[in-house]
Amino acid sequence: MASVDECRQALHDLAARMERNAETVRDKIDLDRTLACRITDLDAAFHGRITGGRLVDLADGDDPKAKIVLSSSSDDLLALVRGELDVTKAVAARRVSIKANPFDLMKLRKLL
Repeated sequence: MASVDECRQALHDLAARMERNAETVRDKIDLDRTLACRITDLDAAFHGRITGGRLVDLADGDDPKAKIVLSSSSDDLLALVRGELDVTKAVAARRVSIKANPFDLMKLRKLL
């Protein structure tokens, strides 16, 4: 089981990677939504905002009003961020849950 600090770092690594790709993504994806990431085995959560192809304003704690909610175990979150776990297969196997409206899910697929 990964630690809360490892999960936090993984999300910051993801934000940095998205920042590097934001220029190419921004023109293709119009998405501005709040995001909550719930770590099921640690009883921890993080929240932020996806906007302009970037993941910004990352902070500890849940956002119960988030428009996009990703739930996973700590190890699965790390594997997703590292590219070791395919998000589509993880959702199909119920290792990861993503709650969002269908239009946002289609846009998210382009980001992932």
